[in-house]
Amino acid sequence: MNPRTMRRGTFAVLSAGIVLLAGAAPASAHVTVNPDSAAPGGYSTLTFRVPDEQSDASTVKFEVALPADEPVAQVSIKPLPGWTVTTTKRTLSTPVTTDDGKITTAVSRIVWTGGKIQPGQFQEFEISAGPLPDHDGTMVFKALQTYDNGQVVRWIDAPASDGTEPEHPAPVLRLVKAGSSTTGTSTATSPAVTATKDAGTEQAAAGSPSPHDGTARLLGGGALAVAVLAVILAFVTRVRPSRSNRP
Repeated sequence: MNPRTMRRGTFAVLSAGIVLLAGAAPASAHVTVNPDSAAPGGYSTLTFRVPDEQSDASTVKFEVALPADEPVAQVSIKPLPGWTVTTTKRTLSTPVTTDDGKITTAVSRIVWTGGKIQPGQFQEFEISAGPLPDHDGTMVFKALQTYDNGQVVRWIDAPASDGTEPEHPAPVLRLVKAGSSTTGTSTATSPAVTATKDAGTEQAAAGSPSPHDGTARLLGGGALAVAVLAVILAFVTRVRPSRSNRP
């Protein structure tokens, strides 16, 4: 084989491998709520997982807004060492009836400050909330993440109608009755959730979450990288002429 042709072929294979490896890189982590589904009308422990995505700045503040049009009557917050928590309440236009009587105010915003999430680390902020809305649908929790360099990341975007994930998706909790299949669940939500607003942040559009498993993506990317390198090695070995056969 002509040496020039060999070099061109090798370059083409290497270029293709680089493109594939770039596409296989795992997606950035996002702020999520865990679990991502709960039973309508019940109580649930919700954990907001917040990763620090910057290489030279730490997260020093995290705040989450509870849906205004789907008030949760009772919210309690798990203490987190090193962090101070404050809540904002609002008066409900329509009182919510619970086992403890009528509730006329509800938590609308929770803010954690005083702590720090270093680059490459994450923190979990846990609350107990209920009763949740007594219907199938979704709850959108808009969140703000503040870094010590002054940057504020607004996790308030809903998934696009075509199923693609936006740049800064809001944590979304699906309300699914026990025994219901989540396969093929519609991305449409109730008008009440779609109209959810929170003072101080933009209106959040409704939609179902796009669950992603970072570990699975990492393993898949690694497997693809090994396969690409194996193909490159086999190609180069096959086409490289032996030194002993050169004139």
